[in-house]
Amino acid sequence: MDQLLKKLDLSGIPAHVAVIMDGNRRWAKAKGLPVAVGHAKGVESVRAVVKAASDLGVKALTIYAFSTENWNRGKLEVNALMLLLKKAITEYTKELGDNNVRLMISGRLNEIPASARKAVMEAVERLKSNTGMVLNIALNYGGRMEIIDAVNSLLERGVKKTDEASFSKALYTWPLPDPDLLIRTSGEARLSNFLLWQTAYSEFYITDALWPDFRERQFVEALLDYQARERRKGT
Repeated sequence: MDQLLKKLDLSGIPAHVAVIMDGNRRWAKAKGLPVAVGHAKGVESVRAVVKAASDLGVKALTIYAFSTENWNRGKLEVNALMLLLKKAITEYTKELGDNNVRLMISGRLNEIPASARKAVMEAVERLKSNTGMVLNIALNYGGRMEIIDAVNSLLERGVKKTDEASFSKALYTWPLPDPDLLIRTSGEARLSNFLLWQTAYSEFYITDALWPDFRERQFVEALLDYQARERRKGT
């Protein structure tokens, strides 16, 4: 691990990294374990990656925790995910505070069950004065829904014409910059309705590692791959 870290150019760390955390269920199935165990192991990966990103100087980390499509999963799994969300946020807030991490939520939080929503809102309030990395949790998030909500917000304010800069300010993720790097685990090569507007010029990194196996080493490998690229942004 130390040898990998020595290869990193700390002056070239991406300001904003987004992660599609995929593979919890496949990880559990491969090991003959309940799906809930896979999701719980996934939380351990979140903690490891948040700590690594913060320590390395990433300014913002957006993680895709629960999509609008995830409501279509079985009721037992959805309920277990909401309970895990509440438990993880409640237990993890102090650690985030100790690392000076600020918490942000992107998505329709009002549709999340009340007890989990309360825990999330309390954590956001408790960490709002922190000045370090922003952990942005995409929760009950859908990229198309975000764009529709942004359009409706502008219409409600009487805006008849907009531009890219003004439209970006109406998105859930404002005021975060667009992601420099998007990481997707489990070998899948699709956006899955995630940050459709914001990833227009993001670098994509796809790994076969399932999310519960994705830790600091794998995160550093993604950063090294990013640093080996020449970003053109359409030029």
